[in-house]
Amino acid sequence: MSRWSPRPAGGEPDGLILFDGVCVFCSRWVRFVIARDAQRRFVFLPIQSDRGGALATRCGINPVGPETNAVVLDGQIWCKSDAALQVLGRLPGWGWVRALRCLPRALRDPVYDRVARNRYRLFGRTEACMIPSPHERGRFLS
Repeated sequence: MSRWSPRPAGGEPDGLILFDGVCVFCSRWVRFVIARDAQRRFVFLPIQSDRGGALATRCGINPVGPETNAVVLDGQIWCKSDAALQVLGRLPGWGWVRALRCLPRALRDPVYDRVARNRYRLFGRTEACMIPSPHERGRFLS
C-alpha cells in the first residue's frame, strides 16, 4: 500500500475537499467544483486553517508545503490523482473521467505531481486564502 492509498476518513464529513488555500490553481479548482456542484455535495477546507492543517497532518500531507489536495468520499480519504478523479466523477457531465481510474496510479500520479510541484510558478500564489462570496461562504469550513 502506498502512502497515498485511500484510507478511512475517521468521522470527517463526506464531500470535504482539503485544498491549498494560497494556491491560485487550487482556488480555481475549488471555484470549478462550486460552479458545477448543483447539489452542493462538496464543502471546502483550506489546509492553512487549524482544522485543515490537522487533517493534512493526519493524511501525511505537509501543511506548510502541501503536495496534494484530498477529498473525503464514501468514508475514505483520497489523495493526488485519485482525489481529482473522485471529485470530477461525481460532477454532472464529468462521469466519463471515472474511466481514467483504470490507469494505474503509478502512471497518473507523476502527472499530478508535476503540476503540483510547479503550481506556484505556473499559476501563482496569494498571501491569504481565497475569500468566498457570501453565497459560497457556508460551504467553507474553518
